[in-house]
Amino acid sequence: MQQETSHILNYGKVNDFLTGEEKVDTDDERIRQQLARMLVEEKNFAREELLGGEIITTTISGREVISFLDLIAFCGETPLVMLRCAPGSLVSRERSAIAAARVWHPQFCLPLAVVFNGQDAEVLETKSGRVLEHGLHSLPSREMLEQQWLSRPLLPAPSEAKRERELRILNAFDLPHCILDLKK
Repeated sequence: MQQETSHILNYGKVNDFLTGEEKVDTDDERIRQQLARMLVEEKNFAREELLGGEIITTTISGREVISFLDLIAFCGETPLVMLRCAPGSLVSRERSAIAAARVWHPQFCLPLAVVFNGQDAEVLETKSGRVLEHGLHSLPSREMLEQQWLSRPLLPAPSEAKRERELRILNAFDLPHCILDLKK
């Protein structure tokens, strides 16, 4: 049975591919599950190397904004990639994915960000913000991260002023979604 809640279609429940826990089955969740499955089955990540359910909570102009981070990919113990996914245009999600990769950890920036819509993907370099690759084939494999990114030093966290700007960018993209979710 399909139920509409604000702008989100709720199809019932689904078991999370990584954890087995029950989640609300939405279009966004289906894309997250597809991405997690691809990263494990095709890109050779261990389930334990994919972290889901992280959030960044900030207060801007007196309003709390929650940014949901779909997945963070690790190579062993080192987090290297922020993955954000949702249906629709990849270009419109690039800047928020880069902002999330820059502010997720208080001591360093993740070097790569990925935007994924279930049919296409882009890999972005966090430092410059430029698109490195485009297409589903471009999703980073564990081997590629190990060979090309693991030995590089992680970028330092942004200064407090730059962090504030990145959080504002992240919030500009996530605030409308957050407000709609709160109306449930």
